[in-house]
Amino acid sequence: MVVGDPNKLPDGRGQLRRHFRAPRPDRAPRPEHGPTRKSRKKLQVIICVLLVELCERFTFFGIVCNTILFCTVKLGYDNYLAATVNLCFIGASTLTPVLVGWFAETCLGRSKVLYICAFLHFFGTAMLPVVAFPFEDFYIDTRHMTHQLERREQQILFYTGLLAVALGIGGIRAILCPMGAYSLQCYNQHQLLSFFNWFYWLVNLNSTVVFLGIAYIQQSVAKNLGFLIPFTSVLLALIAIHMMRNNLTYKPKKGGSLLTTLGVFLNSLKMCCLHYRHLSGDVGSWLDRAKENNGGRYSETHVENVKVLAKLFPLYGLQLLYRACITQIPSGYYIQTMNSNLHLASHLLPIGAMNVISIIPLLLLAPLIECVTTCYLSAEKAPLAPAKVITLGHACATLSVLVAGLSELHRRSYPLVEQTLSGKVLQVSSMPCFHLAPQYILLGLAEALVTPACSLISFQLTPSHIRGISLHFLTLSYGGGCFLAALIVQLVYFLSGGNFYPDALHDGNLERFFFLLASLMAVNTLVFWRVSNRYIDLSVRGKALTVSPLAEKLLHYKACLRFYDTVDRSYTTASIESIL
Repeated sequence: MVVGDPNKLPDGRGQLRRHFRAPRPDRAPRPEHGPTRKSRKKLQVIICVLLVELCERFTFFGIVCNTILFCTVKLGYDNYLAATVNLCFIGASTLTPVLVGWFAETCLGRSKVLYICAFLHFFGTAMLPVVAFPFEDFYIDTRHMTHQLERREQQILFYTGLLAVALGIGGIRAILCPMGAYSLQCYNQHQLLSFFNWFYWLVNLNSTVVFLGIAYIQQSVAKNLGFLIPFTSVLLALIAIHMMRNNLTYKPKKGGSLLTTLGVFLNSLKMCCLHYRHLSGDVGSWLDRAKENNGGRYSETHVENVKVLAKLFPLYGLQLLYRACITQIPSGYYIQTMNSNLHLASHLLPIGAMNVISIIPLLLLAPLIECVTTCYLSAEKAPLAPAKVITLGHACATLSVLVAGLSELHRRSYPLVEQTLSGKVLQVSSMPCFHLAPQYILLGLAEALVTPACSLISFQLTPSHIRGISLHFLTLSYGGGCFLAALIVQLVYFLSGGNFYPDALHDGNLERFFFLLASLMAVNTLVFWRVSNRYIDLSVRGKALTVSPLAEKLLHYKACLRFYDTVDRSYTTASIESIL
């Protein structure tokens, strides 16, 4: 416990005397178990957080790598609709941590929301095995039972399970495993980049195990039993929550909210549209019109914080199309692989094996970047700026989608063969699936370059008390990119009459979809290259204005006097600036 300044506690002499009482000479000093117990407890919390995150990622990737195959083979969906369902689930799972975290802070409380989300997670992963069981071939002991669901009932259960899992994932990520749970406030730029590199390295190491294990079980061993693994995974997450339910809950640092940030923008737009210039006069920025002393509704502190965040909005906006390209791995690339020859000798490879190829650059590049950065710093040289690294990653993503289009042309030149996936015989190209490896590698390389660098810029260029809001906006851009990818798929399908995103790839032109996406991404890369100069220097951190309550009241009083034109502006401004 930290005791305050005695000058600030005139009535607390008794309390101070108790705290500063000298030890008795005849009393032996007690052994210092405090630091040891605290470090042991901290270790237990870290282990539980890692266990919860492992189980949550295991659940998430287990569902993602099975959704398209289940929708196309079992539910009979077209490719574009199956890709849309998968992209919307990924986007919802990405956005819900931000929304559920806000709901927990403002409405229901973090503990209650955590238990509700844990139940939803359990309920959703219990629904998916009900839908995914091969009901036409279900055995109990030695008796054969026929238990088939109608297609409509199957779809209702399937979407209910996906929605419940997405909401449950949001609560677990927001409350148990937020980025703010890691003490990053005192790290320098190199330490932050090292942390983000190794953090995403661990996440992708987990997804490697998931894509290999679950995809193989789902596709080759027990058909649709792959959805049982998320159900088992959530049990481990619930055990971890029960073990350390009082210590895993991280309370974020106060300093703003998403609603306040959006409110400042809306109020500024309102003031600009209504032209309240007789109240505010000329302002340095259009966001200044939201200030109370300019006739707006928000304090000086809130508006200045939003102005700091607004400098990062180009970064967030230009990640939308990039994220749409990254999501081609569980959508467009997945469909390409599913329609290629998966046989290796006499074995049928799981589709998730190709996803592992995209993760290999991530696993190899993080140690390499760490080594290169350390060598540069030891030689007193500046490593490559994160903004330039993001530009290089965007270029890799553009090249990956372009290569995907060329690979599709190459894949269609091969004759068709029969291939059995999840009990259904499909007509696929005889081209080996490993010919698609370059596009996976390029997209994995892009992700290894872009994601840690974006997190570093978002964290480094904002004051400490609004860094959580900055990372929330970055997460919103990632989730928005998933929904943007789903929208592009829908538009391309309907505008082309199904030709650019066909159900049977050998009868359509999927390569045109990839070429269109590559063109859009090339323009996106050029735009980011033009605006990247503002993110080069990370040594100058964003500094938000902190104003005392008295100064804010005087600013509001100044606005009222200016409305009646009964104030000497130079004298009032000088007085307020002296207080600030």
